[in-house]
Amino acid sequence: MQKILLSVLTIFFVQFALAQNDFYVKGRVTDTTGAPLAKASVFCQNTTLGTVTDNDGNFQLKLPHGGYDLIITFTGYETYQTQVNNNNALNALTITLQPKGKQLEDVVFTSSSELADGLEKYGSFFNANFIGSTEDAGKCQIENPQALKFFFSKKKNRLKVTEREDLVIINKALGYKIHYKLDSLTYEYGNNTCTYTGFPFFEPLEGTPEEQKVWKANRVKAYNGSRMHFMRAWYNHNLEKEGFEIEKVTSLSPFAVETISNPYDSSIYSIDSSEVAINYDGRLRIKYHNEMPEKAYIDFYKLPPQLRAQLTVIEINEGFNIMSNGYFYDQNDVTNNGYWSWEKLAELLPYDYVPEE
Repeated sequence: MQKILLSVLTIFFVQFALAQNDFYVKGRVTDTTGAPLAKASVFCQNTTLGTVTDNDGNFQLKLPHGGYDLIITFTGYETYQTQVNNNNALNALTITLQPKGKQLEDVVFTSSSELADGLEKYGSFFNANFIGSTEDAGKCQIENPQALKFFFSKKKNRLKVTEREDLVIINKALGYKIHYKLDSLTYEYGNNTCTYTGFPFFEPLEGTPEEQKVWKANRVKAYNGSRMHFMRAWYNHNLEKEGFEIEKVTSLSPFAVETISNPYDSSIYSIDSSEVAINYDGRLRIKYHNEMPEKAYIDFYKLPPQLRAQLTVIEINEGFNIMSNGYFYDQNDVTNNGYWSWEKLAELLPYDYVPEE
């Protein structure tokens, strides 16, 4: 009876949290002398939510309930990043941007050299590892590929890609223009691992009614089974209803698993100030049953053609917290392998996306 009551209270709490009003983030952006920086870009990464500072360096953002990474950029200055959410709404931020130096870049590339033919040699490889190889990836295009800089280190057997200016990607499958501030993409040939960091900002495309209808359907398809969908489902206490199953990986093989019968057990799942804390350290396998994996994924990884679920293995380092919009932190403590890793930028949706019923 106590467990049933706890579940009812949990569901009520989550639904109550989702019903809360939007919150505001306000502040002022200056340089190191205290002078205001006008027209600085202020946005929440991986959203459609952004603005610019006024002539006095002031800004205000209205944000839906949830969590976000607030990003502030200005040409010639280091990027500023901080976390905001409905529990710590910030109404009097003062941000001092630091001038960008060249020393760091010089140190990073002392043993490497920029490849003059990098785009020609590695452009397709970059697209596959950054935009992806899904059906939607074929409908994405980088408008300014010349902004990419390619470096290869023979000693480390490593490819590194940075940018001269923010990338602009047109996703004609989901109907977004994505402004992506790419810190770097690194591919380690020794163990065939790819990592990249950066800050995407989404701008919905204007289209005909027919295009809008296609984009709406494609967004729902991209959302279903995604990491954001999973995080929201775990937050909302409805994993099974949404088609997800969680299993504990018991060895190095992702197929050695045991079922977690109650993913909301108090030993791993708790609520604090409208955040859900996941107290788990180790590997979990996520099964999404409501959609089959794309054929290209099965063919690429030479998986059994009868596979009927999308499988992802996440490795968790000492737990993480989930907000109502599916944002979670610290994101560096969760790494993906499997289907979520295969679905890259082409399938990415902003945190303020909500599928219509």
